[in-house]
Amino acid sequence: MIDIIRSLFSYDFAARALLAGTAISICAALLGVVITLRRYTMLGDGLSHTAFGAVAVAAALNWSPYWFTLIVTIAVTFLILRMNLDSASGDNAVAVISTVSLAVGIMVISCNSGINVNMNEYLFGSVLSMSRDDVRISFLLSAIVLTAFILCHRAIFSVTFDENFCRACGINTRLYIDLLSVLTAITVVMGMRIVGALLMTNLLIYPAVSSMRLLRSFKSVLICSSVISVICFFVGIAASSIFGTPAGSGVVIANIFVYAVSSLISVIRKRSR
Repeated sequence: MIDIIRSLFSYDFAARALLAGTAISICAALLGVVITLRRYTMLGDGLSHTAFGAVAVAAALNWSPYWFTLIVTIAVTFLILRMNLDSASGDNAVAVISTVSLAVGIMVISCNSGINVNMNEYLFGSVLSMSRDDVRISFLLSAIVLTAFILCHRAIFSVTFDENFCRACGINTRLYIDLLSVLTAITVVMGMRIVGALLMTNLLIYPAVSSMRLLRSFKSVLICSSVISVICFFVGIAASSIFGTPAGSGVVIANIFVYAVSSLISVIRKRSR
């Protein structure tokens, strides 16, 4: 696999895909740990469907798909959070918004045959079609997420596990939750180019839950999740090069395999105690 990855770097389009995909995978892994621990796992699914609907509308209106989708997705994120995602109303909001957004996207595509954007790239992913601007944005996003986790590590840890206690201590929990949610929305929009809207939740959740099967401390889970996410991304790209399969599907299957192995290791550990 190492030889395959090395050969891919000799092509500009493949090198861009590997660099951008690595950055997005790290962002998705870090944010995935937080949203998983906070039981916001359906947020990523709802935002990915919202992003797809926004891309379809932007393409039909000949607007910039990326910036329009980003604005809409962030706005929907705040809407869902204000409805209290932990409650039944928040959960219902995610379900309604995700299904409506996907339906709107499909309807717009079917009614506009002149759309000049390949919607399959956003629905199923097309990491090899990333441009230089996508790479720059991916690295900028990665730098912002890493900086946020490094500078606000303790606050993020506290808000993730005990929001009420943090609020009682005078910490502005809403600020940190909004920050993490916005970063998640941006990651979802960028991650659509890797695995597509239908599979984006996998990129957020599976590395996190796999790491939690193996480790217990918050810091070790963050690091392990990032490593798993990057490795699975490279495995997916290598499988795509060897077998001619979609890169996004390969990444998803690699993550599922790692989760199965980590679950088996967890079961063996429990029985050996």
